[in-house]
Amino acid sequence: MSNMCSIFRTSVLANRVDYLIFRNVSLEKKLGLTSLTALVLSSMVGAGVFSLPQNMAQVGSPTALMIGWGITGIGILFLAISLLLLSRLRPDLDSGIFTYAKEGFGELVGFCSAWGYWFCAIIANVSYLVIVFAALSFFTDTEHSVIFGDGNTWQALIGESILLWFVHCLVLRGVQTAASVNQLATMAKLLPLGIFIVLAAIAFKMDVFTFDFTGIEMGVPVWQQVKDTMLITLWVFIGVEGAVVVSARAKKRKDIGIATVLAVISALSVYILVTLLSLGLVTRPELAAMRNPSMANLMVDLMGPVGQIVIIAGLIISVCGAYLSWTIMAAEVPFIASLHNSFPKEFKKQNSKKAPESSLWITNGMVQLSLVLIWLSGSNYNTLLSLASEMILVPYFLVGAFLVKVAFERTSRALLLIAFGACIYGLWLIYASGLMNLLLSVVLYAPGLLVFLYARQQNKERTPLRTVEKSSIVILFLTAIISGWLLMH
Repeated sequence: MSNMCSIFRTSVLANRVDYLIFRNVSLEKKLGLTSLTALVLSSMVGAGVFSLPQNMAQVGSPTALMIGWGITGIGILFLAISLLLLSRLRPDLDSGIFTYAKEGFGELVGFCSAWGYWFCAIIANVSYLVIVFAALSFFTDTEHSVIFGDGNTWQALIGESILLWFVHCLVLRGVQTAASVNQLATMAKLLPLGIFIVLAAIAFKMDVFTFDFTGIEMGVPVWQQVKDTMLITLWVFIGVEGAVVVSARAKKRKDIGIATVLAVISALSVYILVTLLSLGLVTRPELAAMRNPSMANLMVDLMGPVGQIVIIAGLIISVCGAYLSWTIMAAEVPFIASLHNSFPKEFKKQNSKKAPESSLWITNGMVQLSLVLIWLSGSNYNTLLSLASEMILVPYFLVGAFLVKVAFERTSRALLLIAFGACIYGLWLIYASGLMNLLLSVVLYAPGLLVFLYARQQNKERTPLRTVEKSSIVILFLTAIISGWLLMH
Protein backbone atom coordinates (compact mmCIF):
# COMPACT_ATOMS: atom_id res chain seq x y z
CA MET A 1 0.00 0.00 0.00
CA SER A 2 1.05 3.16 -0.64
CA ASN A 3 1.43 5.33 2.53
CA MET A 4 1.61 8.97 3.82
CA CYS A 5 5.15 9.17 5.15
CA SER A 6 5.30 12.80 4.10
CA ILE A 7 4.13 15.85 6.07
CA PHE A 8 0.52 15.74 7.20
CA ARG A 9 -0.60 19.21 8.01
CA THR A 10 -4.10 20.47 8.73
CA SER A 11 -5.59 23.83 9.62
CA VAL A 12 -9.17 24.59 10.57
CA LEU A 13 -10.40 28.10 11.47
CA ALA A 14 -8.69 29.18 14.70
CA ASN A 15 -8.04 25.59 15.74
CA ARG A 16 -4.79 24.48 14.12
CA VAL A 17 -3.19 21.10 14.52
CA ASP A 18 0.24 20.44 13.02
CA TYR A 19 1.60 16.97 12.49
CA LEU A 20 4.98 17.44 10.84
CA ILE A 21 6.60 14.14 10.01
CA PHE A 22 9.82 15.97 9.25
CA ARG A 23 9.78 17.65 12.64
CA ASN A 24 13.34 18.85 12.71
CA VAL A 25 12.77 20.89 9.56
CA SER A 26 11.79 24.34 10.79
CA LEU A 27 8.83 26.21 9.34
CA GLU A 28 11.23 28.79 7.92
CA LYS A 29 13.28 26.27 5.97
CA LYS A 30 12.09 25.94 2.39
CA LEU A 31 12.32 22.81 0.28
CA GLY A 32 13.93 22.58 -3.14
CA LEU A 33 12.90 20.46 -6.08
CA THR A 34 14.85 17.38 -4.97
CA SER A 35 13.42 17.44 -1.44
CA LEU A 36 9.90 18.01 -2.68
CA THR A 37 10.14 15.13 -5.14
CA ALA A 38 11.45 12.83 -2.39
CA LEU A 39 8.59 13.80 -0.06
CA VAL A 40 5.87 13.13 -2.63
CA LEU A 41 7.52 9.87 -3.73
CA SER A 42 7.77 8.76 -0.11
CA SER A 43 4.03 9.29 0.34
CA MET A 44 3.21 6.83 -2.46
CA VAL A 45 5.76 4.02 -2.47
CA GLY A 46 4.86 1.82 0.47
CA ALA A 47 4.34 -1.78 1.53
CA GLY A 48 2.08 -2.55 -1.43
CA VAL A 49 4.95 -2.68 -3.91
CA PHE A 50 6.45 -5.72 -2.15
CA SER A 51 3.30 -7.74 -2.95
CA LEU A 52 2.78 -6.21 -6.38
CA PRO A 53 4.21 -9.14 -8.44
CA GLN A 54 1.66 -11.65 -7.10
CA ASN A 55 -1.22 -9.17 -6.97
CA MET A 56 -0.87 -8.25 -10.64
CA ALA A 57 -0.02 -11.74 -11.94
CA GLN A 58 -3.16 -13.07 -10.29
CA VAL A 59 -5.45 -10.92 -12.43
CA GLY A 60 -3.62 -10.09 -15.66
CA SER A 61 -1.27 -11.20 -18.43
CA PRO A 62 1.76 -9.13 -19.51
CA THR A 63 -0.33 -7.49 -22.24
CA ALA A 64 -3.08 -6.48 -19.80
CA LEU A 65 -0.59 -5.24 -17.21
CA MET A 66 1.13 -2.92 -19.68
CA ILE A 67 -2.20 -1.45 -20.78
CA GLY A 68 -3.35 -1.16 -17.17
CA TRP A 69 -0.24 0.72 -16.04
CA GLY A 70 -0.58 3.07 -19.03
CA ILE A 71 -4.17 3.97 -18.08
CA THR A 72 -3.26 4.34 -14.41
CA GLY A 73 -0.21 6.51 -15.12
CA ILE A 74 -2.24 9.00 -17.18
CA GLY A 75 -5.15 8.98 -14.73
CA ILE A 76 -2.99 9.51 -11.64
CA LEU A 77 -1.23 12.44 -13.31
CA PHE A 78 -4.62 14.06 -13.97
CA LEU A 79 -5.62 13.49 -10.34
CA ALA A 80 -2.32 14.80 -8.94
CA ILE A 81 -2.44 17.93 -11.09
CA SER A 82 -6.08 18.50 -10.07
CA LEU A 83 -5.11 18.40 -6.40
CA LEU A 84 -2.27 20.84 -6.98
CA LEU A 85 -4.45 23.27 -8.93
CA LEU A 86 -7.13 23.22 -6.25
CA SER A 87 -4.54 23.84 -3.52
CA ARG A 88 -3.52 27.00 -5.41
CA LEU A 89 -6.95 28.16 -6.58
CA ARG A 90 -8.70 27.51 -3.25
CA PRO A 91 -6.05 27.86 -0.53
CA ASP A 92 -8.86 28.58 1.94
CA LEU A 93 -9.90 24.91 1.74
CA ASP A 94 -6.92 23.50 3.62
CA SER A 95 -8.60 20.85 5.77
CA GLY A 96 -8.32 17.77 3.61
CA ILE A 97 -9.79 16.77 0.29
CA PHE A 98 -13.23 16.20 1.82
CA THR A 99 -13.65 19.98 2.08
CA TYR A 100 -13.58 20.16 -1.73
CA ALA A 101 -16.59 17.87 -1.82
CA LYS A 102 -18.40 19.80 0.91
CA GLU A 103 -17.73 23.21 -0.65
CA GLY A 104 -18.71 22.05 -4.11
CA PHE A 105 -21.64 19.75 -3.50
CA GLY A 106 -23.03 20.28 -0.01
CA GLU A 107 -23.08 18.71 3.44
CA LEU A 108 -24.07 15.17 2.45
CA VAL A 109 -21.51 14.74 -0.34
CA GLY A 110 -18.80 16.26 1.85
CA PHE A 111 -19.60 13.78 4.61
CA CYS A 112 -19.54 10.83 2.18
CA SER A 113 -16.09 11.91 1.01
CA ALA A 114 -14.84 12.10 4.61
CA TRP A 115 -16.47 8.77 5.50
CA GLY A 116 -14.96 6.98 2.49
CA TYR A 117 -11.52 8.46 3.17
CA TRP A 118 -11.68 7.54 6.86
CA PHE A 119 -12.78 4.00 6.06
CA CYS A 120 -9.93 3.69 3.55
CA ALA A 121 -7.45 4.90 6.20
CA ILE A 122 -8.74 2.33 8.71
CA ILE A 123 -8.41 -0.52 6.23
CA ALA A 124 -4.97 0.76 5.21
CA ASN A 125 -3.84 0.53 8.84
CA VAL A 126 -5.26 -2.98 9.12
CA SER A 127 -3.38 -3.97 5.96
CA TYR A 128 -0.11 -2.65 7.42
CA LEU A 129 -0.51 -4.81 10.51
CA VAL A 130 -1.52 -7.88 8.50
CA ILE A 131 1.35 -7.62 5.98
CA VAL A 132 3.95 -7.22 8.76
CA PHE A 133 2.98 -10.53 10.37
CA ALA A 134 2.52 -12.21 6.99
CA ALA A 135 6.13 -11.22 6.30
CA LEU A 136 7.29 -12.51 9.69
CA SER A 137 5.71 -15.87 8.86
CA PHE A 138 8.55 -16.48 6.39
CA PHE A 139 10.80 -16.91 9.44
CA THR A 140 8.37 -18.60 11.85
CA ASP A 141 6.21 -20.92 9.73
CA THR A 142 7.12 -24.31 8.33
CA GLU A 143 5.30 -26.82 6.17
CA HIS A 144 3.97 -28.54 9.29
CA SER A 145 3.55 -25.53 11.58
CA VAL A 146 1.63 -22.36 10.74
CA ILE A 147 2.06 -19.57 13.29
CA PHE A 148 1.47 -16.24 11.54
CA GLY A 149 0.27 -17.54 8.16
CA ASP A 150 -1.06 -14.72 5.98
CA GLY A 151 -1.36 -12.49 9.03
CA ASN A 152 -4.79 -13.95 9.84
CA THR A 153 -4.07 -16.53 12.57
CA TRP A 154 -4.85 -16.09 16.27
CA GLN A 155 -1.14 -15.67 16.98
CA ALA A 156 -0.97 -12.92 14.35
CA LEU A 157 -4.07 -11.30 15.86
CA ILE A 158 -2.36 -11.08 19.25
CA GLY A 159 0.81 -9.61 17.76
CA GLU A 160 -1.11 -7.14 15.60
CA SER A 161 -3.19 -6.02 18.58
CA ILE A 162 -0.10 -5.42 20.71
CA LEU A 163 1.49 -3.30 17.95
CA LEU A 164 -1.78 -1.44 17.38
CA TRP A 165 -2.22 -0.33 20.99
CA PHE A 166 1.49 0.35 21.49
CA VAL A 167 1.40 2.89 18.65
CA HIS A 168 -1.92 4.17 20.02
CA CYS A 169 -0.22 5.00 23.32
CA LEU A 170 2.65 6.73 21.52
CA VAL A 171 0.29 8.99 19.59
CA LEU A 172 -1.69 9.84 22.72
CA ARG A 173 1.56 11.00 24.30
CA GLY A 174 2.25 13.27 21.36
CA VAL A 175 5.09 11.19 19.88
CA GLN A 176 5.73 11.99 16.22
CA THR A 177 8.00 10.47 13.59
CA ALA A 178 11.41 12.13 13.42
CA ALA A 179 12.98 13.00 10.09
CA SER A 180 15.79 10.52 10.57
CA VAL A 181 13.36 7.65 11.20
CA ASN A 182 11.32 8.55 8.15
CA GLN A 183 14.42 8.81 5.96
CA LEU A 184 15.55 5.40 7.19
CA ALA A 185 12.15 3.95 6.31
CA THR A 186 12.30 5.52 2.85
CA MET A 187 15.78 4.08 2.27
CA ALA A 188 14.52 0.71 3.52
CA LYS A 189 11.94 0.77 0.73
CA LEU A 190 14.06 2.04 -2.13
CA LEU A 191 17.29 0.11 -1.49
CA PRO A 192 15.84 -3.42 -1.68
CA LEU A 193 13.60 -2.35 -4.58
CA GLY A 194 16.65 -1.09 -6.45
CA ILE A 195 18.54 -4.31 -5.76
CA PHE A 196 15.57 -6.38 -6.93
CA ILE A 197 15.16 -4.40 -10.16
CA VAL A 198 18.85 -4.72 -11.06
CA LEU A 199 19.03 -8.46 -10.30
CA ALA A 200 15.68 -9.16 -12.00
CA ALA A 201 16.82 -7.32 -15.13
CA ILE A 202 19.97 -9.47 -15.25
CA ALA A 203 18.02 -12.72 -14.74
CA PHE A 204 15.13 -11.71 -17.03
CA LYS A 205 14.10 -14.39 -19.56
CA MET A 206 12.11 -13.26 -22.59
CA ASP A 207 10.64 -16.71 -23.26
CA VAL A 208 9.22 -16.78 -19.73
CA PHE A 209 7.83 -13.24 -20.11
CA THR A 210 6.10 -14.02 -23.42
CA PHE A 211 4.63 -17.29 -22.12
CA ASP A 212 0.86 -16.93 -22.57
CA PHE A 213 1.43 -13.25 -23.37
CA THR A 214 -2.26 -12.34 -23.65
CA GLY A 215 -3.53 -14.66 -20.91
CA ILE A 216 -5.33 -17.22 -23.06
CA GLU A 217 -4.91 -19.84 -20.33
CA MET A 218 -6.72 -17.54 -17.92
CA GLY A 219 -9.88 -17.75 -20.02
CA VAL A 220 -10.49 -14.05 -19.43
CA PRO A 221 -10.54 -11.40 -22.21
CA VAL A 222 -7.66 -8.92 -22.15
CA TRP A 223 -10.00 -5.97 -21.54
CA GLN A 224 -11.47 -7.68 -18.47
CA GLN A 225 -7.96 -8.38 -17.25
CA VAL A 226 -7.16 -4.67 -17.60
CA LYS A 227 -10.25 -3.79 -15.54
CA ASP A 228 -9.22 -6.28 -12.86
CA THR A 229 -5.86 -4.55 -12.43
CA MET A 230 -7.36 -1.13 -11.69
CA LEU A 231 -7.96 -1.39 -7.94
CA ILE A 232 -4.46 -2.83 -7.50
CA THR A 233 -2.77 -0.07 -9.48
CA LEU A 234 -4.80 2.56 -7.60
CA TRP A 235 -3.81 1.01 -4.26
CA VAL A 236 -0.10 1.63 -4.77
CA PHE A 237 -0.76 5.28 -5.66
CA ILE A 238 -2.89 6.09 -2.62
CA GLY A 239 -1.01 8.93 -0.96
CA VAL A 240 -0.60 11.00 -4.13
CA GLU A 241 -2.77 13.60 -2.42
CA GLY A 242 0.11 14.12 0.02
CA ALA A 243 1.53 16.56 -2.55
CA VAL A 244 -0.99 19.26 -1.65
CA VAL A 245 0.42 19.67 1.86
CA VAL A 246 3.95 20.62 0.85
CA SER A 247 3.11 23.66 -1.31
CA ALA A 248 3.69 26.15 1.51
CA ARG A 249 7.17 24.72 2.09
CA ALA A 250 8.53 25.11 -1.44
CA LYS A 251 11.28 27.56 -2.38
CA LYS A 252 9.49 28.07 -5.70
CA ARG A 253 5.77 27.51 -6.27
CA LYS A 254 6.42 26.08 -9.73
CA ASP A 255 8.55 23.32 -8.18
CA ILE A 256 5.41 21.75 -6.67
CA GLY A 257 4.02 20.78 -10.06
CA ILE A 258 7.40 19.58 -11.33
CA ALA A 259 8.02 17.56 -8.15
CA THR A 260 4.61 15.91 -8.35
CA VAL A 261 5.05 14.89 -11.97
CA LEU A 262 8.58 13.60 -11.29
CA ALA A 263 7.40 11.63 -8.24
CA VAL A 264 4.46 10.07 -10.06
CA ILE A 265 6.64 9.13 -13.05
CA SER A 266 9.32 7.71 -10.70
CA ALA A 267 6.79 5.64 -8.75
CA LEU A 268 5.13 4.48 -11.97
CA SER A 269 8.54 3.42 -13.35
CA VAL A 270 9.32 1.41 -10.22
CA TYR A 271 5.90 -0.30 -10.28
CA ILE A 272 6.13 -1.16 -14.00
CA LEU A 273 9.68 -2.53 -13.66
CA VAL A 274 8.82 -4.61 -10.58
CA THR A 275 5.68 -6.01 -12.23
CA LEU A 276 7.02 -6.80 -15.69
CA LEU A 277 10.49 -7.99 -14.65
CA SER A 278 8.86 -10.42 -12.22
CA LEU A 279 6.99 -12.01 -15.11
CA GLY A 280 10.34 -12.64 -16.77
CA LEU A 281 11.61 -14.64 -13.79
CA VAL A 282 8.80 -17.20 -13.39
CA THR A 283 5.65 -17.87 -15.38
CA ARG A 284 2.48 -15.96 -14.57
CA PRO A 285 0.66 -18.96 -12.98
CA GLU A 286 3.64 -19.64 -10.70
CA LEU A 287 3.86 -15.98 -9.71
CA ALA A 288 0.11 -15.79 -9.05
CA ALA A 289 0.34 -18.75 -6.66
CA MET A 290 3.08 -17.21 -4.47
CA ARG A 291 2.53 -16.03 -0.92
CA ASN A 292 2.79 -12.34 -0.15
CA PRO A 293 5.08 -10.46 0.08
CA SER A 294 5.81 -12.25 -3.19
CA MET A 295 8.98 -10.27 -3.87
CA ALA A 296 10.64 -12.16 -1.02
CA ASN A 297 10.13 -15.47 -2.82
CA LEU A 298 11.56 -14.06 -6.02
CA MET A 299 14.61 -12.71 -4.23
CA VAL A 300 15.40 -16.18 -2.89
CA ASP A 301 15.86 -17.31 -6.48
CA LEU A 302 17.98 -14.25 -7.26
CA MET A 303 20.19 -14.05 -4.14
CA GLY A 304 19.55 -17.19 -2.12
CA PRO A 305 18.13 -17.15 1.45
CA VAL A 306 19.69 -13.74 2.16
CA GLY A 307 17.46 -12.22 -0.54
CA GLN A 308 14.37 -13.09 1.45
CA ILE A 309 15.83 -11.38 4.51
CA VAL A 310 16.66 -8.23 2.51
CA ILE A 311 13.11 -7.84 1.19
CA ILE A 312 11.29 -8.72 4.40
CA ALA A 313 13.53 -6.49 6.51
CA GLY A 314 12.95 -3.65 4.07
CA LEU A 315 9.20 -4.21 4.16
CA ILE A 316 8.97 -4.37 7.96
CA ILE A 317 11.09 -1.25 8.50
CA SER A 318 9.12 0.54 5.79
CA VAL A 319 5.77 -0.34 7.32
CA CYS A 320 6.78 0.40 10.89
CA GLY A 321 8.28 3.71 9.82
CA ALA A 322 5.03 4.70 8.13
CA TYR A 323 2.46 3.19 10.49
CA LEU A 324 2.74 5.97 13.08
CA SER A 325 1.97 8.69 10.53
CA TRP A 326 -0.92 6.66 9.07
CA THR A 327 -2.32 6.20 12.59
CA ILE A 328 -2.25 9.96 13.06
CA MET A 329 -3.84 10.51 9.65
CA ALA A 330 -6.60 7.95 10.23
CA ALA A 331 -7.58 9.70 13.47
CA GLU A 332 -7.17 13.17 12.00
CA VAL A 333 -9.74 12.73 9.20
CA PRO A 334 -12.83 12.40 11.46
CA PHE A 335 -11.37 14.89 13.94
CA ILE A 336 -11.12 17.60 11.29
CA ALA A 337 -14.52 16.62 9.87
CA SER A 338 -16.02 17.04 13.34
CA LEU A 339 -14.61 20.57 13.55
CA HIS A 340 -16.61 21.25 10.37
CA ASN A 341 -19.66 19.65 12.06
CA SER A 342 -19.66 16.86 9.47
CA PHE A 343 -18.83 14.20 12.08
CA PRO A 344 -20.29 13.94 15.63
CA LYS A 345 -18.80 16.15 18.32
CA GLU A 346 -17.51 13.04 20.14
CA PHE A 347 -14.58 13.10 17.67
CA LYS A 348 -13.48 16.62 18.72
CA LYS A 349 -11.87 15.90 22.07
CA GLN A 350 -8.11 16.48 22.35
CA ASN A 351 -5.79 15.64 25.21
CA SER A 352 -3.15 17.88 26.79
CA LYS A 353 -0.67 16.89 24.05
CA LYS A 354 -3.12 18.13 21.36
CA ALA A 355 -3.61 14.60 20.07
CA PRO A 356 -7.17 13.87 18.80
CA GLU A 357 -7.85 11.56 21.73
CA SER A 358 -11.46 10.53 21.18
CA SER A 359 -11.04 10.17 17.42
CA LEU A 360 -7.96 8.01 17.99
CA TRP A 361 -9.81 5.70 20.39
CA ILE A 362 -12.75 5.27 18.01
CA THR A 363 -10.51 4.79 14.97
CA ASN A 364 -8.25 2.21 16.60
CA GLY A 365 -11.30 0.48 18.04
CA MET A 366 -12.47 0.04 14.45
CA VAL A 367 -9.02 -1.24 13.47
CA GLN A 368 -9.13 -3.78 16.31
CA LEU A 369 -12.60 -4.95 15.27
CA SER A 370 -11.38 -5.33 11.68
CA LEU A 371 -8.42 -7.44 12.84
CA VAL A 372 -10.80 -9.77 14.68
CA LEU A 373 -12.97 -10.06 11.56
CA ILE A 374 -9.87 -10.86 9.49
CA TRP A 375 -9.05 -13.67 11.90
CA LEU A 376 -12.61 -15.04 11.94
CA SER A 377 -13.08 -14.87 8.18
CA GLY A 378 -9.58 -15.99 7.18
CA SER A 379 -9.28 -12.99 4.85
CA ASN A 380 -5.86 -11.72 3.81
CA TYR A 381 -3.94 -8.74 2.47
CA ASN A 382 -5.49 -9.01 -1.02
CA THR A 383 -8.99 -8.66 0.43
CA LEU A 384 -7.98 -5.50 2.29
CA LEU A 385 -6.35 -4.10 -0.85
CA SER A 386 -9.60 -4.28 -2.84
CA LEU A 387 -11.72 -2.94 0.00
CA ALA A 388 -9.53 0.08 0.75
CA SER A 389 -9.16 0.95 -2.94
CA GLU A 390 -12.92 0.78 -3.43
CA MET A 391 -13.62 3.17 -0.53
CA ILE A 392 -11.21 5.82 -1.85
CA LEU A 393 -12.93 6.00 -5.26
CA VAL A 394 -15.63 8.48 -4.24
CA PRO A 395 -13.25 10.98 -2.54
CA TYR A 396 -10.89 10.87 -5.54
CA PHE A 397 -13.69 11.30 -8.09
CA LEU A 398 -15.07 14.29 -6.17
CA VAL A 399 -11.70 16.06 -6.45
CA GLY A 400 -12.03 16.08 -10.25
CA ALA A 401 -15.73 16.97 -10.06
CA PHE A 402 -15.01 20.00 -7.87
CA LEU A 403 -12.30 21.17 -10.24
CA VAL A 404 -14.86 20.98 -13.08
CA LYS A 405 -17.05 23.36 -11.10
CA VAL A 406 -14.15 25.72 -10.42
CA ALA A 407 -13.14 25.61 -14.11
CA PHE A 408 -16.63 26.64 -15.22
CA GLU A 409 -16.64 29.49 -12.68
CA ARG A 410 -13.32 30.75 -14.04
CA THR A 411 -14.16 29.92 -17.68
CA SER A 412 -10.79 28.21 -18.14
CA ARG A 413 -10.46 25.62 -20.90
CA ALA A 414 -7.12 24.36 -19.59
CA LEU A 415 -8.60 23.75 -16.14
CA LEU A 416 -11.61 22.07 -17.70
CA LEU A 417 -9.41 19.68 -19.69
CA ILE A 418 -7.52 18.56 -16.59
CA ALA A 419 -10.72 18.34 -14.54
CA PHE A 420 -12.47 16.19 -17.14
CA GLY A 421 -9.40 13.95 -17.33
CA ALA A 422 -9.52 13.38 -13.56
CA CYS A 423 -13.29 12.78 -13.66
CA ILE A 424 -13.07 10.30 -16.52
CA TYR A 425 -10.36 8.38 -14.66
CA GLY A 426 -12.52 8.37 -11.52
CA LEU A 427 -15.56 7.10 -13.41
CA TRP A 428 -13.44 4.47 -15.16
CA LEU A 429 -12.21 3.20 -11.78
CA ILE A 430 -15.75 2.96 -10.45
CA TYR A 431 -16.78 1.01 -13.57
CA ALA A 432 -13.67 -1.19 -13.57
CA SER A 433 -14.06 -2.12 -9.89
CA GLY A 434 -16.95 -4.40 -10.82
CA LEU A 435 -20.48 -4.93 -9.58
CA MET A 436 -19.63 -6.88 -6.42
CA ASN A 437 -17.18 -4.27 -5.16
CA LEU A 438 -19.68 -1.51 -5.92
CA LEU A 439 -22.42 -3.32 -3.99
CA LEU A 440 -20.06 -3.78 -1.05
CA SER A 441 -19.08 -0.10 -1.06
CA VAL A 442 -22.75 0.92 -1.00
CA VAL A 443 -23.30 -1.31 2.03
CA LEU A 444 -20.28 0.24 3.78
CA TYR A 445 -21.36 3.81 3.01
CA ALA A 446 -24.90 3.27 4.35
CA PRO A 447 -23.99 3.14 8.10
CA GLY A 448 -22.24 6.45 7.62
CA LEU A 449 -25.58 8.07 6.88
CA LEU A 450 -26.68 7.32 10.46
CA VAL A 451 -23.50 9.02 11.70
CA PHE A 452 -24.23 11.97 9.39
CA LEU A 453 -27.80 12.37 10.67
CA TYR A 454 -26.60 12.11 14.28
CA ALA A 455 -23.96 14.80 13.67
CA ARG A 456 -26.58 17.08 12.14
CA GLN A 457 -28.84 16.61 15.15
CA GLN A 458 -25.99 17.80 17.39
CA ASN A 459 -25.37 20.90 15.28
CA LYS A 460 -27.94 23.49 16.30
CA GLU A 461 -26.80 25.96 13.62
CA ARG A 462 -27.17 23.47 10.78
CA THR A 463 -28.64 24.57 7.47
CA PRO A 464 -31.64 22.55 6.26
CA LEU A 465 -30.94 19.68 3.92
CA ARG A 466 -31.92 20.23 0.32
CA THR A 467 -34.60 18.07 -1.27
CA VAL A 468 -32.01 16.32 -3.42
CA GLU A 469 -29.95 15.45 -0.33
CA LYS A 470 -32.98 14.01 1.48
CA SER A 471 -33.84 11.98 -1.61
CA SER A 472 -30.25 10.77 -1.90
CA ILE A 473 -30.28 9.51 1.70
CA VAL A 474 -33.46 7.51 1.10
CA ILE A 475 -32.14 6.11 -2.20
CA LEU A 476 -28.80 5.14 -0.65
CA PHE A 477 -30.49 3.33 2.25
CA LEU A 478 -32.75 1.41 -0.14
CA THR A 479 -29.81 0.59 -2.41
CA ALA A 480 -27.81 -0.64 0.58
CA ILE A 481 -30.62 -3.00 1.57
CA ILE A 482 -30.85 -4.38 -1.97
CA SER A 483 -27.05 -4.62 -2.24
CA GLY A 484 -26.83 -6.49 1.07
CA TRP A 485 -29.44 -8.97 -0.10
CA LEU A 486 -27.63 -9.53 -3.41
CA LEU A 487 -24.28 -10.03 -1.66
CA MET A 488 -25.77 -12.62 0.69
CA HIS A 489 -27.28 -14.51 -2.23
